[in-house]
Amino acid sequence: MTLPSAAKSRAMKSQREFDTKPEMDLRKQIHALGLRYRLHQRIVPGTTRRVDIVFRSLRLAVDVRGCFWHQCPLHATRPKANADWWREKVASNVRRDLDTERRLADAGWTVLVFWEHDDVQAAALTIQHKLNELSSTDRSTHPLAPN
Repeated sequence: MTLPSAAKSRAMKSQREFDTKPEMDLRKQIHALGLRYRLHQRIVPGTTRRVDIVFRSLRLAVDVRGCFWHQCPLHATRPKANADWWREKVASNVRRDLDTERRLADAGWTVLVFWEHDDVQAAALTIQHKLNELSSTDRSTHPLAPN
């Protein structure tokens, strides 16, 4: 049995797109480390897609993904009801994620992806470490450094 499109639309609208619990938990940990960031920025070239957490000056993008919606390799589940529709919906999310990562990398961004089940303290420390690494990069040899 397939859901009427109106029922699918209501189900999708009730799903949080921003400020999910895993994202909020990670943001609190990052902030506690003294790191400041931008939220939900449109930095993906050629699209209106948004990145969850952005450190613009060092070109670091952080994406926090839900296991169901983005098909976590450890916890992905597949609904039995309306299986074909859900399979395509989730597959399109995964394709969009890969395209976003590629576009950001092509534009000189570093992308870190964390899953909702990841330890938030470890994720925050990974972000801090990556920021330290990026800030210590010699800007004169950096491919995006102005001439």
